[in-house]
Amino acid sequence: MLDPGLLWGRSPWVFAGVALLYGALDRRSSPIAPALRSLVTVRVSQINHCAFCVDINAATLAKRGVSMEKIDALAQWQGSALFDGEERLALEYAEAMTLNRVDDDLRTRMKAHSGDDALVELTGLIAFQNLSSKFNAALDVPAQGFCRIPQRPSEPRAVIHDS
Repeated sequence: MLDPGLLWGRSPWVFAGVALLYGALDRRSSPIAPALRSLVTVRVSQINHCAFCVDINAATLAKRGVSMEKIDALAQWQGSALFDGEERLALEYAEAMTLNRVDDDLRTRMKAHSGDDALVELTGLIAFQNLSSKFNAALDVPAQGFCRIPQRPSEPRAVIHDS
């Protein structure tokens, strides 16, 4: 059993709602590609200092085919050539939304690129990840060993655990 599940389980009605919302946002028919959804969730988790969320979402990101080099570079995506235009825009939006800095220019660029339906879904995903990562960070939920990402270049490469 995952630590957050044990905590959310103290309020079964809220847990059920959170689980349903996550399922709706991470469904196969989402207009947002699975790897892009995971890039955004890892970045939001990093901003909110949620060790558990970075751990589990980075493992999902790796399983969705994103290289460890790219995952390692995510915290500094602005200075990395590994991210394409769509990823950069989504990450910019995720950061701005997490820090309450979405302005008209960014909203307009997002709508022009994504359309209203995809923008609503991306906004919902970012809001969900903020809920989840802030919940876990506030309750000091630790990483559970899904994906160990190096903190310094001298550390060994990430290890992905199937679970």
